[in-house]
Amino acid sequence: MKVIILAGGLGTRLQEETNVKPKPMVEIGSKPILWHIMKIYSTYGHEDFAIAMGYKAEVIQSYFLNYYYRQCDLTVHLKNGKVDISEKEHENWNVFLAQTGESTMTGGRVKRLKEWIGSDPFMLTYGDGVANVDLNRLLEFHKSHKKLATITAVRPPARFGGLSFNGDQVVHFDEKPQIGEGWINGGFFILEPQVLDYIEGDDTVFEKAPLANLSRDGQLIAYRHDGFWQCMDTKRELQLLEDLWSTGKAPWKIWN
Repeated sequence: MKVIILAGGLGTRLQEETNVKPKPMVEIGSKPILWHIMKIYSTYGHEDFAIAMGYKAEVIQSYFLNYYYRQCDLTVHLKNGKVDISEKEHENWNVFLAQTGESTMTGGRVKRLKEWIGSDPFMLTYGDGVANVDLNRLLEFHKSHKKLATITAVRPPARFGGLSFNGDQVVHFDEKPQIGEGWINGGFFILEPQVLDYIEGDDTVFEKAPLANLSRDGQLIAYRHDGFWQCMDTKRELQLLEDLWSTGKAPWKIWN
């Protein structure tokens, strides 16, 4: 299936990083988080991507334009400028780099990709969050319900540790408790092309009127994901993801 990744936001809460690059290009283990997200999808066989770019789109363009050569060993003959490339195995990705406008909202970015989407269902997610969502089960869930939109609902870890008491005595401490029934939008959507009819234009925020109206019409269902999910909104969350990756404990790394 085709996959759209929203990669146009400013990332204002990560300004130390996003002053020079868009948030999806902030690195975890020397690879942009955008690459990690694409690896999740491609592991399940989804390798046709549209990157909906906005802020500092040129950084994303440069990365993919030079991606092939960055993965190869090169011998440069300075006398004549000839370059010999030592072939290596590469990802079999097709990447459509779409200029969707710096000020375009999330819904507008999707709407601008209408021609690329075509008449088949497609996947959509954000360029700043990783998870170990089983995309095969997600797709089966979507097909079985025959609705226009499936959203992946997640319960993120609370920011602080949780305590349970018996009087003044702590009887249970959980370093990273989940927020009970506080399910939130975790991205990893599957959408039918008719969803585009719910989006008016560039100023439409996908998470507002389109999702609200889909819900009103009985066309929005939630796939509850109890596994790992983590966004990268803050420096603290970036450090968490980096620590998980560097210690070999990254739950979203489902590829070899």
